[in-house]
Amino acid sequence: MKALVVYYSKSGNTREIGQNIAREIPCDIEEIYDTQNRSGIIGYIKSAYQANRGKLTTIKPMEKDPTNYDIVIIGTPVWASRPAVAVTTYLTENKDKFKDVAFFVTYGGSGFKKTIQTMETIIGTKPVQTMGIRAKEIENKTCDCKIDPFVRDIGN
Repeated sequence: MKALVVYYSKSGNTREIGQNIAREIPCDIEEIYDTQNRSGIIGYIKSAYQANRGKLTTIKPMEKDPTNYDIVIIGTPVWASRPAVAVTTYLTENKDKFKDVAFFVTYGGSGFKKTIQTMETIIGTKPVQTMGIRAKEIENKTCDCKIDPFVRDIGN
């Protein structure tokens, strides 16, 4: 099975989980880069507003073509109970190119289920596997107990 991990990360949490997944299974990995400045309080407010409204952004061109993979594992932080705007854009631009997908989400408090539902709606199909990891689990290094079964179940 040929796999690709694709993620967007503002704080570094989603990047860390994406890299951990990529270490567990033989796969390619690629980060989504947003061209908009999302720093500071204004960037935070704008990001939450755009995510809540389902807005798109301009992302840097991706090197990896999802049609070349049996499964694409897509990671996002939760923004206003939705995927990050860059991930919404990636999903929208590539929804017809996925064979199978799995989703992983990093979040501080809530919004995991709604984020997954939004991602499913965008691509029009259910993922083979999902995983949510709280920021505290990343900080406390207790997320491996979720990553291991997530990766194992993707391969089955």
